Amino acid sequence: MAEPEAQLLLAVGLIEKDTNGDALWVWCYPSVTAELRSLLLRKCCLTDENKLLHTFVFGQYKRSWFYITTVEVQESPALKKVTHFSIVLTAKDFNPEKYAAFTRILCRIYLKHGSPVKMMESYIAVLTKGICQSEENGSFLSKDFDARKAYLAGSIKDIVSQFGMETVILYTALMLKKRIVVYHPRIEAIQEFTRTLPALVWHRQDWSILHSYVHLNEEEVEALKACTGYIAGFTDSEVNSRPDLYDVYVNLADSEITISPVVKEAMTMGKLHKEIGQLIVQSAEDPDKSDSQVIKDISLKTKEILATLASLTEVSDVNEKPTLNSETLKQKRFPPATENFLFHLAAAEQMLKL
Repeated sequence: MAEPEAQLLLAVGLIEKDTNGDALWVWCYPSVTAELRSLLLRKCCLTDENKLLHTFVFGQYKRSWFYITTVEVQESPALKKVTHFSIVLTAKDFNPEKYAAFTRILCRIYLKHGSPVKMMESYIAVLTKGICQSEENGSFLSKDFDARKAYLAGSIKDIVSQFGMETVILYTALMLKKRIVVYHPRIEAIQEFTRTLPALVWHRQDWSILHSYVHLNEEEVEALKACTGYIAGFTDSEVNSRPDLYDVYVNLADSEITISPVVKEAMTMGKLHKEIGQLIVQSAEDPDKSDSQVIKDISLKTKEILATLASLTEVSDVNEKPTLNSETLKQKRFPPATENFLFHLAAAEQMLKL
C-alpha cells in the first residue's frame, strides 16, 4: 500500500522575483534549512542570468527530493509587484508527475489570492487527507499517482534509438553500480533521459540513485561524492573536466558515451554484453512493444544473469547470505569478459567472498 502523504511530504516553499529583478525566498511551511533554501534558489531559474523559464524541475539532495514549478505573473491584481514566482515542494519520494500536478494547483491558488495562507490550507489538506479540491483551481488526489507509474514514465525506446548498441554500456554501468554523469545544456532533456535510466536495472527498482539536476557547487558535489553509484545530470559542460565525478560520461547533446580509464577493466565488453546489447536493441526497435514490455525483456535477461551468479554461490554459515568464491567462478571457464563481469557484479551485489 502507498504511504500516506504525511510520511512523504516534507515542506512547501515560495520564491518570488519582484519588479526590481530580485529573487527572494518569501515563505515556507513547516520549515526548510538555510542550506536547502540556497540550493532551491539556485535550482528555481529565477536567479539565472539567462532569463530562461523552466516551468518544472526536479532533483534530489541528501535523500530529499525537490520539485519546483515556476510561473510568470500576468495580470494578477493580488501580485502587483511580483513578475515571477516558484512553488517548491520537498518530499521523500520520487514522483515528478504527482508533484507537478500539485504545484500547478498551488500556483493557481497563489496567483488568485496572493497569500500563502490559502496555499497552506491545500498543503495541509493533502498532508492529512491526500486530497485537495476546488472548482476553480482543480482537484488533486494523491492516490492517482502510483510510484510504479512514475518509474515507467520515461521512454527506454528513445534512449535506444539514440544510442543503439551503446545502451549496453549504460546497462553495464548501472548493473555494476558505477557513477554515470549526463551532460546536456537543456535541463528538460537531462531530466527526461536520466529519470529513465534506473529502469534498465528494473530488478532493483531503485530511483534513489537518480540526481537529475546537479550544479558544480561545492556542497552539491560533496553530497554526490558521498553516494556509491549514481546517475547525475548537469547543464554545465565544465563537468566534462571533472573525471573525479564519473565512471561513465554521457554527452547527451552529441550522443557520445565515454568510459573512464579507471573502470575500463571492470567494464570490459564481451560476448555476453553483445548478446544483451542485441536483445535491448531488438526489443526496443519492435514497433509492437511498449516501453514497459522492453523493460520486462531486459529484466528477464538480468534475472537470467543473476540466476547464473546465484548458482555459483555457496553458503558457509546458516545466517549468512550466499557468497561467490572467485575460485569457483574461475573453474567454470566462462569467456574472460563474462567472468570479469560476473565477478564485478557479485561485488556490486555484495555477494563476493573476500
